[in-house]
Amino acid sequence: MKSQGPKIIILMATYNGSEHIEEQLQSLASQTYANWELIVSDDGSEDRTREIVQLFAQAISQKVTIIKGPQQGFWKNFLGLVSEAGQAQGDLFAYCDQDDVWLPEKLERATNWFEKAGQERPALYFARTQLIDEAGSPIGFSALFSRQTSFQNALVQNIGGGNTMVMNRPARALLAQTPKTVILIAHDWWTYQLVTAAGGSAFYDPLPSVRYRQHSQNLIGSNRGIRPRLTRTMAFGSGRWRGWNDVSLTALGSIRGLFTPSALATLDDFSLARRSKLADRIKLLWRSGVYRQNVTETIVMYVGALFGRI
Repeated sequence: MKSQGPKIIILMATYNGSEHIEEQLQSLASQTYANWELIVSDDGSEDRTREIVQLFAQAISQKVTIIKGPQQGFWKNFLGLVSEAGQAQGDLFAYCDQDDVWLPEKLERATNWFEKAGQERPALYFARTQLIDEAGSPIGFSALFSRQTSFQNALVQNIGGGNTMVMNRPARALLAQTPKTVILIAHDWWTYQLVTAAGGSAFYDPLPSVRYRQHSQNLIGSNRGIRPRLTRTMAFGSGRWRGWNDVSLTALGSIRGLFTPSALATLDDFSLARRSKLADRIKLLWRSGVYRQNVTETIVMYVGALFGRI
């Protein structure tokens, strides 16, 4: 087991997670990389979640801290953890859901990448996931992405599952500047957007790092298969995706002073395309350079633009 290297602060958001959290905690204890500590932000659980975490803390050598969450939803809980982590002496910071199972080499693989990426500018690691059912049996894998990561992708698509994300200190400091009044769709999409918009790097690992549990309580499910793809296509048609973009662009606009010139150009072209007449709309969308990982979905995005659905 590797115990030397960057200190990782694991940021776990919990709420009534007693059914699966013990298995997740044991997967943390089984990591091949041991230089970590855990901060748990509990959003007012009414079951045994806190008790299970406290028992876990007594059984391991790593430090475990339990704090009171904001009780305003999952993404605010995670952003609160990002701010809280500023008090910890950490080099890397990893989001952690309460009901997944981390594969043993998750943290070690991430630290290996960060050793090459450096610590001077914001950097973000995320990975593919292995999907499991509620009982823990394998049912497949999340979508495999092949196009490069960039703000032009992040603006219109989140390809990074928060349950796989690890970020460095500059990225955490960047996220901590998120205005308290901001409204987001999800903390992981925001993380991908903000890191790439500020000129940071994002790495997608095609090897799975997490066993991602699929069940009826999932707030956000996997991107795998025909059904999710149809759901995304319907989101374009119904105008729901346009609503997501409204929320996203408002949030990004509140912190645009941190962005690179190229990211600002993409943001402004995309924003202008959404409110321009048809001829200019397509031209501006093309100039913005935005794309989704799947060619078909990129085409659907352009079709949506024709009908003012972006």
